[in-house]
Amino acid sequence: MSGPDDLPVMSTLAEVARLVERHQGLYVRWSKGPGTDLDSVSSIDELTGVPMPGLSANPLDVENWWEDRSVELWVARRLYDYAHLPHDKGPGVRPWVLRGRETGRGPDNEPLVADVDPLCWIADEVIDAARDEVARQEREWGTLRRGGR
Repeated sequence: MSGPDDLPVMSTLAEVARLVERHQGLYVRWSKGPGTDLDSVSSIDELTGVPMPGLSANPLDVENWWEDRSVELWVARRLYDYAHLPHDKGPGVRPWVLRGRETGRGPDNEPLVADVDPLCWIADEVIDAARDEVARQEREWGTLRRGGR
């Protein structure tokens, strides 16, 4: 018998990009996994402690303004944005892909997702590749500064 955390693992940017090309309405969530998250299907606003009507997640759908640029590069960019979360949130936090219904927006304007269908884990190697890919774009894109004041 398999549990909610027994998901396939995407181990390359290309695999994740193919998934995004094949399916609309996918999100990436950084957490300890569906086994923990699906008990309540509610994220908590860290500042106020207020429960929210869904899990905080980030959309993977390619936006029209991205035009004909690489889907793989889009996925790298989306994963890069939140690659700091395992460090910030502690051991066991990792990215996984889900499908669901958007129920609102969180305090950082992130989608809140309910009716969650977990699809796969994203391997650490993919996050490393995403960081490398974004770093290769630095001359063209500039830098993204993340962090405190």
